[in-house]
Amino acid sequence: MAAGIQIAQQIRFGDIDSYHHVNNVVFLQYLEDARVQLTHAPMPGGGTFQDLVGPDLFTLVGRNEIEYLAPITFRTEPVYVNIWITHIGGSSFDFGYTVTEADTATVYAQAATSMVLVSRTTGRPVRLTELQRTALEAWRGDPVPFRRSAPRTKTPAEGTAQ
Repeated sequence: MAAGIQIAQQIRFGDIDSYHHVNNVVFLQYLEDARVQLTHAPMPGGGTFQDLVGPDLFTLVGRNEIEYLAPITFRTEPVYVNIWITHIGGSSFDFGYTVTEADTATVYAQAATSMVLVSRTTGRPVRLTELQRTALEAWRGDPVPFRRSAPRTKTPAEGTAQ
């Protein structure tokens, strides 16, 4: 796993859908909860990443991607969201995740989220500061190893996606 943290997620009976497994939308809620917990986790030297964002800025989700690898059925034991940083851009950064058992031997899903730092006043992206970058670097890890194939592109002869 990467340099991030592991967050327990208790499965609620209401998380289960008519197919008797955790609904796909609930996985995104698990990821959101882990994201909030990571950005509010104490950093070495004190404070949190949210403290570095401050009251004049906020982060918005720009993109989510998730691969479902195995169903989770109702049980009383939690599942775990492993979360880390995979990329730091100018005004954005990406989280990587796996939803697993505590020992990470079974992976139920893997995902990525792109976040954008935004001004509350203008609604426009704002560049990350060096302090914010340093904080994010502490949780830096590898890209998410998605199993999907490369994006399909149009060929000149066909004019359609492959």
